[in-house]
Amino acid sequence: MPQEFDDYAGRYEELLQDPIREAFAPGSKFFADRKWKLIQDFFARQKRPLSSLRWLDVGCGKGELLRMGKGVFGKVAGCDLSQEMMVSGGDLDICLQPDPDRLPFADGSFDFLTAVCVFHHVEPGTRLALVNEMKRVLAPGGILGIFEHNPLNPTTRLIVSRTPVDQNAILLRAGETEDLMRKASLQAVETEFFLYLPEKVYNRMPWMEAALKSVPLGGQYATFGRNNTGDSNQHGG
Repeated sequence: MPQEFDDYAGRYEELLQDPIREAFAPGSKFFADRKWKLIQDFFARQKRPLSSLRWLDVGCGKGELLRMGKGVFGKVAGCDLSQEMMVSGGDLDICLQPDPDRLPFADGSFDFLTAVCVFHHVEPGTRLALVNEMKRVLAPGGILGIFEHNPLNPTTRLIVSRTPVDQNAILLRAGETEDLMRKASLQAVETEFFLYLPEKVYNRMPWMEAALKSVPLGGQYATFGRNNTGDSNQHGG
């Protein structure tokens, strides 16, 4: 996988282009914006100010999502297996991840970890090892957020099937992601489905997508889990 993404890095945005994807939301900004809003809304419900949290994005790529949190979170950092994908991230605190299931950070050094469209590139037999490693880096009470393509959405499956960067992707359902968290002794807090509405429609009626967040047919989903190990002051879910 690292070599694949080193090869893709120079043409990454071009390789993501698909007629359906472009009709839904031209470019990539809308997709990052939606994830950023989900993160903000989740922690608002948890009553945890972002300024008090340290955030690590695993598989950060070019850092589009991390930049949205820079100056909002107390600390933002990222890592990726592909050196070439991180070339444009000189303004961010990012580093090379040495191994698919090993993170170059100390135990309990972050309050929030994300993996955004990463796990469908991870071999199913090694996914739990990566979740366990992410849990190791989470502080007690910390949150892991996994964002993934939803294989129950036929349009998502079609786009993935013809996107070069996803040629080896194996999609996982939300239930599989929740199960990975449980096996790693993380408390699955909530799963939200999103990307039902094209950008222009969503901008006019965001309430409609919010009403559908529990219906498992959105283009993507986000599953949040909490590390309760050693946490004597668990936050409400």
